[in-house]
Amino acid sequence: MKISTKGRYALRMLLDLAERQNEGYIALKDIAARQNISKKYLEQIVPILNKSDILNTNRGYQGGYKLAKAPSKYTVGEILRLTEGSLSPVSCLDHDPIECERSADCITLPIWQGLKKAICDYLDGITLQDILDMQREKYMNDYVI
Repeated sequence: MKISTKGRYALRMLLDLAERQNEGYIALKDIAARQNISKKYLEQIVPILNKSDILNTNRGYQGGYKLAKAPSKYTVGEILRLTEGSLSPVSCLDHDPIECERSADCITLPIWQGLKKAICDYLDGITLQDILDMQREKYMNDYVI
């Protein structure tokens, strides 16, 4: 499984908004500049996030985007599922129940199911707030005398 730029950039955009959650609406051009991501690329990601009610939008002067909920309410897994479609390591696990005609006799199916569970458990266990907290902790412990 490989996470595309869409998934990585969506996560960076949402983290940028999470860092500035108390600053009101943030212009897309400002996010693009800080994250070194093309504004046009972010414009393609915003509709995906808007459909899922992750963002609040304000148009016009002083318009922009902000998170609809607290950063602790969004998991990395949720964000990547929106942008990537699936976190399954193999396509047969994309459907529930499994539609593969070989699933009843597939000797490797438990391996893929275990891997999917590990991926989902890990990514669903990390929130945007967790990432911000990890970053703050890293910089708090990074001092020179």
